[in-house]
Amino acid sequence: MQQRTQLLIIDPQNDFCDLPASHCPQDPLQRASLAPALPVAGAHADMLRLAGLIRQGGAALSDIVVTLDSHQRLDIAHPGFWRRLEGAQVLPVTPFTPITAAQVRDAEFQPRDPLGLPRALAYLDELERRGRYTLMVWPVHCEIGSWGHNVHADVRAACNAWEEREQRNVQFVSKGENPWTEHYSAVQAEVPDALDGHTLANQALLQQLGSCDALLIAGEASSHCVKASTEHIVEHLGPAFAGRITLLADCMSPVGGFEAQHHAFVADMRARGLRIAHAADVARELQAGAAH
Repeated sequence: MQQRTQLLIIDPQNDFCDLPASHCPQDPLQRASLAPALPVAGAHADMLRLAGLIRQGGAALSDIVVTLDSHQRLDIAHPGFWRRLEGAQVLPVTPFTPITAAQVRDAEFQPRDPLGLPRALAYLDELERRGRYTLMVWPVHCEIGSWGHNVHADVRAACNAWEEREQRNVQFVSKGENPWTEHYSAVQAEVPDALDGHTLANQALLQQLGSCDALLIAGEASSHCVKASTEHIVEHLGPAFAGRITLLADCMSPVGGFEAQHHAFVADMRARGLRIAHAADVARELQAGAAH
C-alpha cells in the first residue's frame, strides 16, 4: 500500500514574504504598489522552493493542508488596540513593542477602549503564566480580506495544479480571528477561550495529520507560527509520531531579530526525533516513491 504523505504549509501568505516588485500589485486607492506588512527575509525564496517541491513530488502527496493567519484589524497584538501613556501625553504604540501585564498595571500601556482593560489584563496574566511568549505588538498583518492575507502566488499556482491533477482539494485551516488572543499555532491559540471553539485544540486537524505515515512541514515563520504549530503537533500526537515528521529547513525562515528562537526550535525538534531536510532531497524521494 502506498505511503500516505501529507504536506502541512503554515501561513504561506503575502504579508510574510519578502516579495520582489513583480509579485506586488498596484493599490488602486494609494496609487502605489502593495507591500507585505511583515516580510520575513528569505521567505520568497522559501516559497519558490516549496512550490517546486509540490510540482515535482506532488504525485506522492496524499494531502496538502494550508493554514492561514487571519486577523481583524483591531487585535490585541496590533497597534490600534493600544495606547502608550507618558505623563499627560498619549502616544501611539509602534509595531515590535512587547507589552507585559506589569506595564499595563502601571498604566504605561492601556487599551484604547477602557472597557477592554480587564480582559486584556487577564489575558496577559495567563499568557505570562504559561511562559511561552510575551505579548508582541506586530504590524497589522494578514487582515481578513486583504491582499496580504492571500497565499504566495507561486505556492498557490503549484497547489492549484496539484488539485486539478490529483482531483483533491487543498484543505485550508484559518486561525487568529479571535482578537483577544494570539494564535501562532495552527493547533490552538496561545490562551484558548473556552467560549470560542476556534481557539481550542483543533481536533479535526490533529486527527487529519495523525492519520499519515509521513508529515512534511514548511511555512513562515520558523521562529513563531511554524515553531508553535510543530511543538503543539508533537505535544498532542506524542513522541512516537515525531519520527514521522520532516521539517523542510529551506522552506521556512525566522522573523528578523528572532534567529535564536529559530535555531533553538530546530535543535529541539531534531533532539525529539524529527528529520530536518531540504526541499530538493525530499522532492527526489517523493518522485521515487510515486514511481513505485
